[in-house]
Amino acid sequence: MKEALFYNKEENGSVRCYLCSHNCSISEGKFGFCGVRQNKAGKLYTYTYAHPIALNIDPIEKKPLYQFLPGSRSFSLATLGCNFRCGFCQNWSISQKNYSGGVSAREDEVMPQEIIEQAVINNCRSISYTYTEPTIFFEYALDIAKLAKAKGLYNVFVTNGYMSRQCIEVIKPYLDAANVDLKFFRESAYRNICASSLKPVLDSIRLMHELGIWVEITTLIVPGENDSEGELKQIADFIASVSCDIPWHLSRFHPDYRFKNYDSTPEVTIKVAIDIGKAAGLRFVYAGNVLGFGNDTSCYSCGKLLVKREGFDILENNIRDGKCRYCNSVMPGVY
Repeated sequence: MKEALFYNKEENGSVRCYLCSHNCSISEGKFGFCGVRQNKAGKLYTYTYAHPIALNIDPIEKKPLYQFLPGSRSFSLATLGCNFRCGFCQNWSISQKNYSGGVSAREDEVMPQEIIEQAVINNCRSISYTYTEPTIFFEYALDIAKLAKAKGLYNVFVTNGYMSRQCIEVIKPYLDAANVDLKFFRESAYRNICASSLKPVLDSIRLMHELGIWVEITTLIVPGENDSEGELKQIADFIASVSCDIPWHLSRFHPDYRFKNYDSTPEVTIKVAIDIGKAAGLRFVYAGNVLGFGNDTSCYSCGKLLVKREGFDILENNIRDGKCRYCNSVMPGVY
């Protein structure tokens, strides 16, 4: 265990955690909502430090990030646990397990320097904190991110956006990009399906953009839950209000975890959502978990094809020094 960041001591031996927007008050011996941070004798400890549950090399497009170092590889890691309880989680077998439920930490430790060494050996341009929620292993991610930055590597969060302002401000000097899940635009849906709330996610998106972190947003479209044209328009309008240059990824849902009785998202719904995003003024709207449409990047100015994709593979790249090779318009993103 490692002593956690972002907590204050309270009366009667309790502690208040300020890592994420749950702001848990944790009594002696108990865990926070995430199940990985425990109060022991009036100090808050994290169980996730140096105990990854997954280590992989991924294309950056898998995060998904389409306008951040396209075609590069990212060394990806995760630990157990999450601060959401999404019934449609596709990584539920690791995100919904935690130490408060009696899971033991792996005996071998993978220290931050080892992560950097593996990233370099495997020719990765970045480290991605992904699969589960990076906020809940923040201390581990922060130490890795500092070493990565010193080595010339980029850092990426794939996140639900439920972290505190303090958390974002501390990671900001080291965090280059984030893909944020914006799951719904209704408080009731966030509360009932994710055991969280909407406003902190919106606040995180705004703050990351203001701080100069490259942001892309993903919405998993679940039939009957967030697929109405009205709700999709609300999400698109919000993104446009922050910046029309923020890419919006619209992912196709497939039945999983507690949502196995749901239908997969019809492709026509994805196409309608893409049209809604473009009508809201978004310059870059992409389809996820589908083949044959919605994966390419075109120039917002001249309309020419810039990045052609097949799945996660780059077949053609016409961005030169961050600009369209045809009309010389600057392309939003990191290249």
